[in-house]
Amino acid sequence: MATLGTLLAPDLLATQSCWRLRANVNGYSRSTGHGLTTQAGKGRSFRILKIVGARIEVMLLDDGYQCWIDQDAVIGNAEHRGPWQPTMLTTTEIEQRIPDVLAWSERVQQQPNTYLWGGTTEPDMDCSGLMQMAFASQKIWIPRDAYQQEQFCQPIAVTPGSFNLLRPGDLIFFGTNKRCNHVGLHLGNGRYRHSSGKEHGRNGIGIDSLHPQDTHPVACHYRAELRGAGRVVRCHDGQAWA
Repeated sequence: MATLGTLLAPDLLATQSCWRLRANVNGYSRSTGHGLTTQAGKGRSFRILKIVGARIEVMLLDDGYQCWIDQDAVIGNAEHRGPWQPTMLTTTEIEQRIPDVLAWSERVQQQPNTYLWGGTTEPDMDCSGLMQMAFASQKIWIPRDAYQQEQFCQPIAVTPGSFNLLRPGDLIFFGTNKRCNHVGLHLGNGRYRHSSGKEHGRNGIGIDSLHPQDTHPVACHYRAELRGAGRVVRCHDGQAWA
């Protein structure tokens, strides 16, 4: 039987047990294959849901995200932990931490980085991974994926020619009429920081603008797919996303 701080061993793998990571791990979309869907950094916690072959299905406790991780990645690299409770900050407390959220995103941009689908640990991240980790750096947990982040935020009206209601730290959402598939962090005056891929982006973290006068190909592509914006006014409660 595991006690607090006991390292995870093969004989301690048990559903509903909770563990804290001592190293970064990859999270996959299925019980087999190489489809990266997220990553979990050192210090994050997970609950074991299912054990199938060489992988375990887990729920990451900060954001309720479910994924599969390799047993070999966590055996000896996770310690047993006690009951977990979310950190629920007030809207005012979140507002006070926004400058540090922005500073963290700037620091990460200054590192050599490339876009990584599913990337959620620095320096290589995807768009929503960058958003989640920027806020998590200040103990503000938001959902993992861009479409979830859009649903989670308080809506803010925005168009390419009108973004005066946006504040630094707001999230800007892009995609099709049916679904959000990209997100950026508003810096002020319509400028936003985001991690974008090779096809339409910068293959890493960069800054673009909602200004119609900005003719850069990346800015033009995402401006044409602008869906809206939102403000983070609450913390994720750790429940699985419906």
